[in-house]
Amino acid sequence: MLILAVACSTHTKDTKNQTHQTHSAALDEVLANRKLKVLTEYNSVNYYIYRGEPMGYQYEMLQTFCRNLGVRLEIRIENNLDQAKEKLAQGQVHLLAFGLTVTKERQQQFDFTDPIAYTRQVLIQRLPDNWRAMLTRDQIENQLLRNTLDLAEKTIVIQEGSIYKKRLETLMNEIADTIYVLEDQRDVEELIAAVASGDIDFTVADEYIATQLLRTYDNLDSKTPLSFQQKIAWAVRKEPDNELLYELNSWLNDFYSSTESRLLYSKYFAPEVRIRSRSEFHSLTGAKISPYDEEIREAAKTIGWDWRLLASLIYQESEFKPASISWAGAYGLMQMMPSVMEQFNVDTASSPEEHIMAGAKYLMYLDKLIPETVTDKQERIKFILAAYNAGTGHVLDARRLAEKYNKNKDIWTENVDFFLRNKSKPAFYNDPVSYYGYVRGEETYQFVEQILERYEHYRNLLPE
Repeated sequence: MLILAVACSTHTKDTKNQTHQTHSAALDEVLANRKLKVLTEYNSVNYYIYRGEPMGYQYEMLQTFCRNLGVRLEIRIENNLDQAKEKLAQGQVHLLAFGLTVTKERQQQFDFTDPIAYTRQVLIQRLPDNWRAMLTRDQIENQLLRNTLDLAEKTIVIQEGSIYKKRLETLMNEIADTIYVLEDQRDVEELIAAVASGDIDFTVADEYIATQLLRTYDNLDSKTPLSFQQKIAWAVRKEPDNELLYELNSWLNDFYSSTESRLLYSKYFAPEVRIRSRSEFHSLTGAKISPYDEEIREAAKTIGWDWRLLASLIYQESEFKPASISWAGAYGLMQMMPSVMEQFNVDTASSPEEHIMAGAKYLMYLDKLIPETVTDKQERIKFILAAYNAGTGHVLDARRLAEKYNKNKDIWTENVDFFLRNKSKPAFYNDPVSYYGYVRGEETYQFVEQILERYEHYRNLLPE
């Protein structure tokens, strides 16, 4: 069972002003770069992609915290806990969102937030092979391990680097017998699947993870506890005046008393929720983004794009719905206007494959309209995406405005993007160098940002 934590921080804004005069180094870096770098684990609870959309309980919590702090979330996966702790200690990331169990040993290494949950460690074991034919629950129970004394001489496979090894070593001492503990590079979710398939007999997991994952397997049991309730929290680097920790705890205190928290909990942990981890469109199993992945791959090759970037654009436009029609009349997977469809010889009767290829050709056409002086490949992609959304004319206007106001017209980020965002203001759309007038540039800016952010998730979680 997952017991959501009620943050117990008693800091107030006045206390903060009295006791925290300067930002910690970590928070300074986060605010200066407007980016929180986080390592998390890749599983069907905390972080994954389903039907093209990044999802996960801890992922969504982190997104909410970053919005509150006014920074972007840069998330990376690292299922090797030892390597993750090393990266945090070296300052490569600001936070570990692994749902770590808080221990005295770990508290000597890192600072932990107030608990995000309370849980316990449980044994994962298979039900008897003929459990469906058994008449009573007692018949099943009699063949399961329910007493820790029954673990004697058993072999339990656990994730390498996890806290479970120390717990099992403690149990060995308590039962005065041997438990054979094997560490494995596979993560908890993979080991649970290995128990279900009969590859191994036992593993250990945190109960809140196990409860969700076992909904996928009807032949597993997780009702044998191996520990008392333990705190689950996020970890940050130790600092004398840890303002990042303060910000996290202050936010957690507000978050857990909010409706948003309760809705998020229900989304991932309510009894009626069914994890979609067997879907071919789940990044942990099928590793497909959409029904059109092969067509997207082929189209991407023709324009030299990473297929996951093109897929992110298509998701942004239509969520992979081939008959989608916008209020403005844009149609199909790539939401092309009728004039563009006519230009590239497709219509509403054309196949999804034809629409994807036509959209790719349109991107190539836009690429030719962006001046060759934009030589940085990543920046050039941003110009192309902006032109796809707002039209090339408005993008060229923004370049001229950037040049006029002594910004770099060949760099999108924090240069040209500023002027396109503000091209809804008279001072800019009435400027003599702004030939194409008014545009809702903030929408275009968000269009580019969201596609690139989703692309990073696709790169994290899906093969090339």
